Amino acid sequence: MAPEVLCRHQYTKAADIYSFGIIMNELLSEEIPFNDIPHDKFLAIQICKGYRPSISKIVPKLLADLIIKCWDAEIDNRSAAKVLYQLLTKWNDEIKNIKGSDDDSDDSDNNEDNENSDDNDDSENSKDNGKNEDSEDSEDNEDSEGVKISQNSEIYFQVKECDKIRRKKFKSKSNKDKSINIQTHPQAIYTSRLLNFKNLPKPVNSSDLSSFQFNSDADHAIQSTLVNPFQFN
Repeated sequence: MAPEVLCRHQYTKAADIYSFGIIMNELLSEEIPFNDIPHDKFLAIQICKGYRPSISKIVPKLLADLIIKCWDAEIDNRSAAKVLYQLLTKWNDEIKNIKGSDDDSDDSDNNEDNENSDDNDDSENSKDNGKNEDSEDSEDNEDSEGVKISQNSEIYFQVKECDKIRRKKFKSKSNKDKSINIQTHPQAIYTSRLLNFKNLPKPVNSSDLSSFQFNSDADHAIQSTLVNPFQFN
């Protein structure tokens, strides 16, 4: 729940954006927010003071920045739903296009191997030479474009690197660790209930981003090279 709602202010669309950031982090970090502490007035006070769930190192930096922007204490600083849609769609399209070009490149390599293994007549080779040269030139151009896009796509690079970290982390876990159920505090309540906290402090952002930006198991591995990734704002 957004801090301003905890303070009994009017519910707005910005509160939904805050909730979206919390849910987005839960899915990407694979961690339930505030599951190890009581959901009481003390937590409400801490949230108003800028306390937020930790963001796992397996979350790409651009997405982590977007999450933090969504749960900004100042509602005017949060992204609008349209902005989120445009930005996430852009990143999704970049990733799909690069993966598509990689798949096409693999198919092209396989086709070339098959062609080299076939024994064709000299006359057939000479007839097809012109067409093959044009086709190869076109494929080379497509491959170079794919490489160029891949090199310039920050989100693709971050997702790829974070996926490596996720796989490595999973492999390093013992079977016992994988089977352990998440322990939830008995006073951590995730069902609907009336919250009537009085005299909560004015919502502010935490002055210490490290308190929630990344969880304590390791430093975040991927750093953004973009000055302003939220270009639709």
